[in-house]
Amino acid sequence: MSESIEVEIAYALPERQVLKKLQVPAGTSVEEAIHHSGIMHQFPEIDLNNNRFGIFSKFVKRETVLQSCDRVEIYRPLTVDPKEARRLRVKKRK
Repeated sequence: MSESIEVEIAYALPERQVLKKLQVPAGTSVEEAIHHSGIMHQFPEIDLNNNRFGIFSKFVKRETVLQSCDRVEIYRPLTVDPKEARRLRVKKRK
């Protein structure tokens, strides 16, 4: 029987955050853990071809092999260009 590790899958929306803990076999990739978590059924907008992923805020590829206690973060696409958001904040303050 293969060893299992505990990992977390995190996905955040503006109004809430979901964090799922799960046991996966050692050697599981980011993509496999996301599928195993069932989070894509809960959030059908997650697209493994377009979303980016990270482990503790560092970008990783979906084939990255997970280590025990890793937190896989699924990042949403930006809704506003950061430069434009900065301009809007400055304009709002004036």
